[in-house]
Amino acid sequence: MLVYDGDCAFCSRSVQFILRHDRRRRSLRFAARDGVAGSAVRSRHPALAHVDSMVWVEPHPEGEVTFIRADAVLAVARYLGGGWALLGALARLVPRFVRDAAYGVVARFRRRLAPGAEVCVVFMLAERARVLD
Repeated sequence: MLVYDGDCAFCSRSVQFILRHDRRRRSLRFAARDGVAGSAVRSRHPALAHVDSMVWVEPHPEGEVTFIRADAVLAVARYLGGGWALLGALARLVPRFVRDAAYGVVARFRRRLAPGAEVCVVFMLAERARVLD
């Protein structure tokens, strides 16, 4: 599951990018951070309460594991596979603090990177089953 800021045009466009490039599995679910499913993830993981980042959630034998900031982006790349997974694997060679600093810069300016009114993701009929709220 990918939890994203549903009120951010940059984040919404990122979800649309993932939908366009998800040709293999089409199993990823999406949840707006302030929606029911996104809020449930944050309540299950109190450390996420004040995290302003996309959150990648995947099942684990002992519950679920979450990834935030650059690690969430790399999880998306791994999920998409192909060249994206290769690019993500190469990016893992960069120290986490550097990756997270770069993520922080993009996050800080994300509203300027996607100017205009806040945009929500408009899911096509075939994609609506992938939306949790």
